[in-house]
Amino acid sequence: MKTDHAPSSVRALTVHAPRAPLSGSVHVPGDKSISHRSLMFAALARGTTHITGLLEGEDVLRTADAMRALGADITREGAGQWRVQGCGLDGLREPADVLDMGNSGTAARLLSGILASHGFTSVMTGDASLRGRPMKRVTDPLAATGATFLSRHGGRLPLAIAGNANPPPLAYRLPVASAQVKSAVLLAGLNAVGETRVEEPVATRDHTENMLRHFGAQVQVEPMGAGGRVITLQGRPDLVARDIVVPGDPSSAAFVLVAALLVPGSSVRVQGVGLNPLRTGLFTSLREMGADLAISNERIEGGEPVGDLTATAGALHGVDVPAIRAPSMIDEYPVLAVAAAHAAGQSRFRGLEELRVKESDRLAATVALLEANGIKVDVVGDDMIVHGTGGAIPGGGLVETRMDHRLAMSAIVMGLAAQKPVSVDDTAFIDTSFPGFVGLMNSIGAGLAA
Repeated sequence: MKTDHAPSSVRALTVHAPRAPLSGSVHVPGDKSISHRSLMFAALARGTTHITGLLEGEDVLRTADAMRALGADITREGAGQWRVQGCGLDGLREPADVLDMGNSGTAARLLSGILASHGFTSVMTGDASLRGRPMKRVTDPLAATGATFLSRHGGRLPLAIAGNANPPPLAYRLPVASAQVKSAVLLAGLNAVGETRVEEPVATRDHTENMLRHFGAQVQVEPMGAGGRVITLQGRPDLVARDIVVPGDPSSAAFVLVAALLVPGSSVRVQGVGLNPLRTGLFTSLREMGADLAISNERIEGGEPVGDLTATAGALHGVDVPAIRAPSMIDEYPVLAVAAAHAAGQSRFRGLEELRVKESDRLAATVALLEANGIKVDVVGDDMIVHGTGGAIPGGGLVETRMDHRLAMSAIVMGLAAQKPVSVDDTAFIDTSFPGFVGLMNSIGAGLAA
């Protein structure tokens, strides 16, 4: 399935500290995790689902294309407004062409669970970054469905899946906390008769569980051990269409908020941000660093907690972030590392093994981002130790983004708080998760220019 969503060219950027404080009130795009799931689950439901606030970044558009290829009728009716006519759980059809997932690991891994439990053959591929990311930690547990997987060496895309229309229920214990692997197993269990059970050692984001309930599935969650959970799903549910409101993405809000915390004199409000407690580890960590981060207008929208966040610049100090918090902020470590570089004293982020299998080896890429701009960093096992400056970051370096959108945005935030300009080799891939990021930052006074 060919699409035109991929960035068309390299967009380099040199970032200077702004001449005045950042200020204003903004909305960030819809939550990426919820946007992917809303399209997938609506396609599996009977009836018509209306989605409000859908993230229209490249990753989510790939998911829309894939679900169309599988038989769903998906229509954009306006900015962030989408209509999905679902197929029903047994109504997906074999795609006529390869499913191109672009840069989206979330879409590829979750869709693997759906495809494994349907009786047809499909092939997924992606861009150069996604083709380099391992899929075995998803395909290994999904093999218990009776599906057959054929991939490149190391379990990498392209991936051919010959699904099983009558899979058995699964029972799987996650060796490492991963919302994507958990979700893939649960989605495979939708088409199985009986109870699928997933044990996770640390609680990870629960958008899949919340949204499956929203569409009518029976999902139970029970505590397990020290911070773990057991999730059980009753298979073959009657999923019925229900409208969805997608909150602002806390992972996207992170870049705006951290920039406001670091640029002297700044105060910025981000409205309508998702505050699911399994996604707010960054906000907890920033407060532990002494950040002035206020939450107001808290409410529930579409089954998810939402609120407005205001960040006001001020002094920060080092923090020790425990490994148990990692699943609730796994995408925010690069920008938290930028905040730690600006803070006084040493910060230690523990248990970051999951960062090694993101869009890039995000742990190594974050270390390179900091070191290129004069910050001392140590890696001890899966821990990262950042030695803060207690003031402006030296800057002056070139950041290689490695096709990683979050690394690119973190580099831009660093440049706004640095003594010397920071060069970013490519910002094109920011559009995968945050279309309009540069324009939004300029609306609060960042002064970015390609």
